[in-house]
This record gives sequence, structure tokens and C-alpha cells, in this order.
Amino acid sequence: MNGTRQLSSFTVDDGLFGLDVEHVQEVIRTPRITPVPLAPPAVLGLANLRGQVVTVLDLRTRLGLEPRPGPGAVTVVVRHEGEVVGLVADAPGDVFEVDEDQQDPPPEALTGPPADLISGTCRLPDRLLLVLDVEQAVRVTAPA
Repeated sequence: MNGTRQLSSFTVDDGLFGLDVEHVQEVIRTPRITPVPLAPPAVLGLANLRGQVVTVLDLRTRLGLEPRPGPGAVTVVVRHEGEVVGLVADAPGDVFEVDEDQQDPPPEALTGPPADLISGTCRLPDRLLLVLDVEQAVRVTAPA
């Protein structure tokens, strides 16, 4: 099983994205979010997840896409370096097990906000899955 990995997938706009399952705590319906004044644009706010306050980020904004008109359908709750962060996506996907020969580095021509977030690609039978770098995806930066 060397060289295989499991990816939890979700859609944002027309793209299929994934994170290593070891970072995904759960995928839930987007909870009530309390906005935070003066927060960076990607920060939708804070949510109470069974007594734990988590920062909720908009993946559309992080990827340089137009904001969604309403709340996202799902929130991918991820754990990274002891923190729990919610990433709002458009729809849940499946868990894929991909072999090493299906995995490629991100294209060199990839530029803009997605270039920092995408750590690789996986060729699936009917489409391409873009693998998010969890460290970059949960990073909150102040507006420039």
C-alpha cells in the first residue's frame, strides 16, 4: 500500500478538491456563523461546534473565486497542528483512494491564489481532483 493515500473530496464552484483524510475531522452542514468585524475577507466568522469555537473560512474566497450568494452547503472541519478550522465548500464529495501513479505535482502554469493552495493533482477515471495543502488552506492572512 506504499504510495496510496485517501482523500476526502468536496466541490467548490466546478472544481473537485480533496484533503488527506487524516486532516478531516468531519464534514457537516454549515453551522450558524458569527461574523468577526475587521477580519480578513476569507474569514466568514466563528462557529460553535459542540462547545468548541472554530474559525470558519470561505474556500471560494481563498481560491480567488466570486463569493457565494448565501452560506455554503457544507463545512469541512479540519485539524491541523492542534487547531480546528472549518472550510466552507459548495458540496460534499466522496473519499477516494489514489495510487502513486495517479498523483502529479501541480502544473507549473498554475498562478494566482490557487497556486499557493494546491499541492498536487490526482487523475480519477472521469475528472481531475485538486489536492489542497492543508497548512495553506487554513492559514488566515490579513488583507493586503
